[in-house]
Amino acid sequence: MEAWIFLSIAAAAFQTLRFMLQKSLSMGTLSSGGATFARFAYSAPFAATVAAGYLIWSGVGVPDLSGRFWLFVLSGGLAQILATWCVVAIFVQRNFAVGITFKKTEVIQTALVGLLVLGDRISMAGFSAILVGLVGVLVLSDPPEGSGKWSSRLMNRAAGLGVLSGAFFAVSAVGYRGATLEIASNDAFLRAVVSIAAVTASQTIGMSLWLRWREQGQLGRVWAARRQAVWMGVTSMLGSLCWFTAFALQNAAYVFAVGQIEVILSLLASVLFFREKITARELSGIGLLSASILLLIVLG
Repeated sequence: MEAWIFLSIAAAAFQTLRFMLQKSLSMGTLSSGGATFARFAYSAPFAATVAAGYLIWSGVGVPDLSGRFWLFVLSGGLAQILATWCVVAIFVQRNFAVGITFKKTEVIQTALVGLLVLGDRISMAGFSAILVGLVGVLVLSDPPEGSGKWSSRLMNRAAGLGVLSGAFFAVSAVGYRGATLEIASNDAFLRAVVSIAAVTASQTIGMSLWLRWREQGQLGRVWAARRQAVWMGVTSMLGSLCWFTAFALQNAAYVFAVGQIEVILSLLASVLFFREKITARELSGIGLLSASILLLIVLG
């Protein structure tokens, strides 16, 4: 098994654990913004420590960080903040597995962003897979009351947040891959840890300023929730470490495509930990969306 495939699977597993913790924090303890901030604030110290430790251990200095590197870091970091905010908001609307499946439209959208930004072409077979995914999104986007109207399927809040989160995650993935490629080193792990440290530090600073301005009191609540939030920081850092290293080795669309195993993991978490019931319609939507992602890997 190639290293980037193993890293993508590991990243999906860590990310599932992190979203489980994040959902728990967003259910009464913290606001969507507070839960999003906690994810970055508690991972930033770990990321900085790992980066510093690896640079010292490897005996190399801090690499030159160009303006393009910081452009990729800041744009990718902002997109990830907005994407995470959307996912946390989804948890309020629908259950855990469906929320994560909505998020997994990032795989399809990353392929589209790659086409627009990098010129990566999608075959007709790959386009067909995208259409299958859109059908899955329509099935999943039925509102809880199940009115059955097409307008309700397309316009409800959960569907919009899910598709939007996927778009932001796609932009962040392309940005992070770009950041790792801007560092002049053959060491993929070094490029990953330096990029992670820069991203999480900028995200923590930016969101702390935002919360102080717009959601006074949330910073104190994030600190009060530290005993649980610190584990979210650990799983977040480990997941990011795997994602970033995989991005340094392979196209972001393929990395996210392998990471679709998160759909299965989130379904298990939904049933086993949150005691939530998955309807037959939701299983059908999850199946269609998962099939589209697999088709995108095999045929795209």
